[in-house]
Amino acid sequence: MTGKDPKAIIKIGEALLAQMSSCNLCPQDCRVDRFDGKTGKCGITDQMYIASCNLHYGEEPPISARRGSGTIFLSGCSLSCKYCQNYPISQQLVGSACSVDELAEKMLSLQKRGAHNINFVTPDHVVGHIVKAIGLAIEDGLEIPIVFNSSGYQKAKTVRLLKGIVDIYLVDMRYSDNEIARNCSQAKRYKEVNQAAVREMFRQVGNLQIDTDGVGVKGVLIRHLVLPEGLSGSGEIFRFLGQEISADIYVSLMSQYFPAHDAVGHEQLGRRISPSEFDKAVEMFYTAGLKNGYIQEMR
Repeated sequence: MTGKDPKAIIKIGEALLAQMSSCNLCPQDCRVDRFDGKTGKCGITDQMYIASCNLHYGEEPPISARRGSGTIFLSGCSLSCKYCQNYPISQQLVGSACSVDELAEKMLSLQKRGAHNINFVTPDHVVGHIVKAIGLAIEDGLEIPIVFNSSGYQKAKTVRLLKGIVDIYLVDMRYSDNEIARNCSQAKRYKEVNQAAVREMFRQVGNLQIDTDGVGVKGVLIRHLVLPEGLSGSGEIFRFLGQEISADIYVSLMSQYFPAHDAVGHEQLGRRISPSEFDKAVEMFYTAGLKNGYIQEMR
């Protein structure tokens, strides 16, 4: 956290907040006036809501490490995934109202409890609130790394403003096919948007750096959830990462998919993945020349 200018960060946060008057923070470009109580795809006005704030021990090893990740779940989401496993938070907006000042206090509390980092889950639609709160918390002594745990459906120009603020990008790459992304998550131009965002994240912080205690301090960690019927397009995503980002990129390859929310009874999404489907994704990971990361066991 050394070298971060809190006043400059607060100013960036305020500029991002101002964009909500005709909201264009995310690629949905809803252009609604969130200050006037209107909502776009994310379902959130200018009021931020938090579903939970606690130490989390179930993230990837360098994120949770020994003492846990200071994880803050934000209500709402710019995507509408049929299979969202956190849909009460992301789509039903379960959570409690939280001001920017209160969010700064929550970060400092998590630091006092020993958190290795501050981990914002689904931060994109309230990025202005979060950035301003980070600046305020730094003024009051916040020193641990900032993790943006995001869907990866982000504008590269928004991500560009986070340079020097975010230390670790824990980011999804969900699809390599735009039509599948539109059908499963109501995301337009997902592939191009996602790849541009990942490029910018990597430009800022590079490959994941892990200290001698096994704790992540800076860098990009890609999450890829394997979906049934090859819907996640794993091979193309791994090719992109290996050839256009870095063969040393860290990837968390996840087998935990199960049909939740609107995926229950769905023709393609309505079942868990098979061992053979996951084995094929693992094979594609190595075939693409990738070697760093975490492969989740089948449940």
